[in-house]
Amino acid sequence: MSTLGDSPARTVVHLLRHGEVDNPGHILYGRLPGYHLSDLGRRMADLAARHLSDHDIVHLVSSPLERAQETAAPLAAAHELPVHLDERAIEAANDFEGMAVAGGRGLLRSPRMLPRLWNPARPSWGEPYAAIAARMLGAITDARRAAAGHEAVIVSHQSPIWMVRRRIEGKSFLHNPARRECALASLTSLTYLGDELLSVSYSEPAAELLPQAQTGAGA
Repeated sequence: MSTLGDSPARTVVHLLRHGEVDNPGHILYGRLPGYHLSDLGRRMADLAARHLSDHDIVHLVSSPLERAQETAAPLAAAHELPVHLDERAIEAANDFEGMAVAGGRGLLRSPRMLPRLWNPARPSWGEPYAAIAARMLGAITDARRAAAGHEAVIVSHQSPIWMVRRRIEGKSFLHNPARRECALASLTSLTYLGDELLSVSYSEPAAELLPQAQTGAGA
């Protein structure tokens, strides 16, 4: 168990979703390279960094994808921290990657992909939800240990953040993706006492910018 002196350490791990991506074609970009934050997304990242400016952050982790690293950059500058890249925080693998599938229109134009939808609980079109949650939980555990008694931030993506939250809250992976509580540049904050999870909280530092965000297929 992590300790601070003779008492268990209180540690917070914040899961920060990246800001808006420049994606005018509404492509499900998944793990594809070359997708960067939009101007609005950079403003979202700045607001998230400002929100955490007075927090005791000593460890910063990012998915290796560009949009996550760009979201981490203002935090790294504000806290004078290196950014540790962790493959376990990467976006979920998806068979529809590279397709314009927003609203399902791309699937209707490519009926050969429809058989991939047979099991939404797994899901059948990509990396299993249980596998996503397991790898993300490993990243959280390592970040918590690295920041014992302080705070850490992991910059990741909607699916990994939501799946690990479902797991730690003991909820089924079967869900409606449209109802995920994981907006752009949002924070899902996990508070631990030693190894014990005390609470899960959620906040949206960039809430004022969300109405300006484009709708699209990325995460």
